[in-house]
Amino acid sequence: MNKGDLVNKIAEGAKITKAQAADALDAVISGISDELKAGGKVTLIGFGTFSVSTREARTGRNPSTGASITIAAKKQVKFKPGKELGDSVN
Repeated sequence: MNKGDLVNKIAEGAKITKAQAADALDAVISGISDELKAGGKVTLIGFGTFSVSTREARTGRNPSTGASITIAAKKQVKFKPGKELGDSVN
């Protein structure tokens, strides 16, 4: 499923236009992104939790040359599925 398919599904389920569904989806994604950028976390009960963790800098190896390289530290988005989501998939 891509974003267009999800917009269609939202529009059908909520009985709104596709444009309204697209705006709603964009607002949700923007809200989650803004909170994660601020260092917070977003919990949607039954669905899951989005959070940010920091990955420390580390030393890696270039597979083609075997040379040692430094991999920079970075922030990484994590998603932990909620119980209801996990149960519905299984």
